[in-house]
Amino acid sequence: MAFAAKPPVRRAERLDAAAFNAARKFVPTRFGRIALVERGTGKAALFLHGFPLNGFQWRGALERLSAYRRCIAPDFLGLGYTEVREGQSVAPTDQVDMLSTLLDTLSIDDVDLVANDSGGAVAQLFLARHPRRVRSLLLSNCDTEIDCPPPAMKPVIAMAHDGQFVKQWLAPWLADGQLARSPQGLGGMTFTNPENLTDEAIEMYLGPLVRDPAHTHAYALALENNVLAGIAPALRRSRIPVRIAWGAGDTIFSPEDASYLARTLGNSRGVHYVPKAKLFFPEEFPDLIAAEARRLWGVADDGTGAIA
Repeated sequence: MAFAAKPPVRRAERLDAAAFNAARKFVPTRFGRIALVERGTGKAALFLHGFPLNGFQWRGALERLSAYRRCIAPDFLGLGYTEVREGQSVAPTDQVDMLSTLLDTLSIDDVDLVANDSGGAVAQLFLARHPRRVRSLLLSNCDTEIDCPPPAMKPVIAMAHDGQFVKQWLAPWLADGQLARSPQGLGGMTFTNPENLTDEAIEMYLGPLVRDPAHTHAYALALENNVLAGIAPALRRSRIPVRIAWGAGDTIFSPEDASYLARTLGNSRGVHYVPKAKLFFPEEFPDLIAAEARRLWGVADDGTGAIA
């Protein structure tokens, strides 16, 4: 009996900055033109980034998971390359409305959510407001009702009030990669290995924010109040499967935040504490995020789409 030859394993395209910029598209909505990059087909997974990052944060996850989902990484209102409509608020509740509208425009009914940092706050709000549109939730270090905003955000918010956050922090980091990777920089504060914040990534993240300081400051100011106040009952009612991957070395969000989420969400699958990992570890350890996502989604790793 003759057997057909097994097709070669498909390798997903590496998404460096050039490939990511080339793949970016803009979806017109009433909120503005929403920038996003997507890879894959089938059921949709929505990746929500942190501050001051954008969808580029999830490039490694998109490379590894596009064989299993239609992976979509949008840029929030006020961050990245999204073009915000004049006068549009960039508050977390408006981000939720934008995402719901974006999914409608893309003809997507429900998604697997993957989120980090302030994107995790938006993910929780989205789950509370649109429970039928969420199939699963993978959270990493992020705001919780008991820690929103975290104390580390206070100087950022104070500088944003004075219109100085971009000038005092972001612009110098953009101009000097070594400063950005120093203990006082974005890399030193939020990356497990500061060298993983490459010059390419610094430009991708901070370039748009330095060029549009008004929206950057508006995003920071929208985080001043506890946007998650009162959300616990909705999280307890939820029965979607939730997994929490938490960087144990984070100096912004504590391990207690992860414990709070695990005991509050109605169908928590527990916490994976990542030793020494800081806030933006999902960018640094995409294999870990991909493995957690596949397990949560109930899909086997058959090798397709993997990055060699």
